[in-house]
Amino acid sequence: MTHSSTPLLSLSHVRREFAGGRVALADVSLDVADGEFVSLLGASGCGKSTVLRLLSGLDTPTGGSIARNLPVDAVPGYVFQDAALMPWATVRRNVELPLMLRGERAALMRERVDAALRAVGLADSADAVPRELSGGMKMRASLARALVTSPRLWLLDEPFGALDEITRFALNQTLLALCKPPDDGQRATAVFVTHSVYEAVFLSQRVVVMARPGRVVDEIAIDVPYPRDAAFRATPRFASLCARVSDALQRASVAGAPA
Repeated sequence: MTHSSTPLLSLSHVRREFAGGRVALADVSLDVADGEFVSLLGASGCGKSTVLRLLSGLDTPTGGSIARNLPVDAVPGYVFQDAALMPWATVRRNVELPLMLRGERAALMRERVDAALRAVGLADSADAVPRELSGGMKMRASLARALVTSPRLWLLDEPFGALDEITRFALNQTLLALCKPPDDGQRATAVFVTHSVYEAVFLSQRVVVMARPGRVVDEIAIDVPYPRDAAFRATPRFASLCARVSDALQRASVAGAPA
């Protein structure tokens, strides 16, 4: 499922093999359209995080090809399961780090950081340090740090996996809002790794199911328009989509089981 003839991201028969012969990705082909939200779902070890690292440029394939139709200087908003905040620095200092590394002017940095903190609901916690924050607040700070560069592409590696369900649901809603620009322009593109069927269905326009060793075994379109809110989770359509994705995940688990 693509929204244009030229996808923003494209993997063609990508293979990633590590020293010792361990295969993380056997043969992955995947297109992601500009403005699309795609979730990668599958058991641990099926290559989901490897796909993210390859898309970000942090890793290179051992076979196949990857195309990124992004400006050369475009930096993706990369968010990890661990918020990875500097423990000695305030929330503000953590969020402004990408701008400092780019040499932005102080006045512009403050404006962008303030806007990012407001967007994630941390405006009143700018001067706190990480040890004073809850798990959900730390993840909000991590989202703000990615948001501050106005990324066209979000890469998210199980960012909410360690959080309780109430906090996770709230941050799902926050993430969808961050992907939608305030001027009603093009949505940001997002590739999201998760183990949660419910999260994948709520967030995504497409769920890509993976199995070991590193291959795509199914793709399910989530043909429900945005915006989505908590009411969507209580609909028969949500339940039926979750059942369909769960069935695909179960089949992928069987397909990826050792012989």
